[in-house]
Amino acid sequence: MFDGAVTADRAPDPDPSPDHPATDPFDATMVPALPCRDIDELRDFWTALGFDVTYRQLRPNPYLAVRRGGVDIHYFGLDGLEPQDSYSTCIVVVEDTEPVFEAFAAGLRARYGRLPLTGFPRITRPRRRANAGGTTGFSLVDPAGNWVRVMRRSPAAAAPATDAAGASAVDAYAARPEGRLARALDDAVVQADSHGDPVQACKILAGALRRSGGDADPADRVRALAYLAELTVRAGDPDAARTHLDDLDALAGDLASDVRAAVEQTLAEAADLRTALPG
Repeated sequence: MFDGAVTADRAPDPDPSPDHPATDPFDATMVPALPCRDIDELRDFWTALGFDVTYRQLRPNPYLAVRRGGVDIHYFGLDGLEPQDSYSTCIVVVEDTEPVFEAFAAGLRARYGRLPLTGFPRITRPRRRANAGGTTGFSLVDPAGNWVRVMRRSPAAAAPATDAAGASAVDAYAARPEGRLARALDDAVVQADSHGDPVQACKILAGALRRSGGDADPADRVRALAYLAELTVRAGDPDAARTHLDDLDALAGDLASDVRAAVEQTLAEAADLRTALPG
């Protein structure tokens, strides 16, 4: 690897003095190095998303470094790597996930003509993550199968936990919402967007919708149907997605104005999903 890809533009720390006290030795930058078969495939992918190449070498070992803002990602060549077999991941913590998602989505649409929800690469939308304290997050899976998880900074992250590891007081899960359908939506997001299992998420959400009948909060039902439609696309069943989107359209026609305003973005995302369905 090439250390200069990270350190070349960093000024050295001044000598300790009353005006410049000694810095924390762990005031540092940590950079992920992820595997790939072809560094140039990853170079083209990330530059399409607005990143700059800070280093590239082919010999003696393929190595690539890209950067955008405060995000550095490095890649090393690994022969025989299959994207579906990758377990590599990293986390990017930002102040707001929405503008980062929109920047990535614009680059993906320009490069692929659509927002890829399946295969490699693919992306999920920013959603509340119950297993991350309720903060929003989304995942971008690169062409090599690495998961780049983008999470909103949690206010609690600045306060270190003092309980022993495993103590029940240190709990990453957010408080559960009141409605059963809203709780099922939380569980489905964890299964699909965190664990990468859209099939199991479909089962959770479809069962919850079936059991809820007409008693669920209308806004929760809109969000659940829209997400179920996306999940069925990700699970390889676009026909089921059309059915769920049709059900969503029928429900949307009967929404009160205040409910429609609350789910306007969800309905817009569902309309975008319909335009991307094959056939």
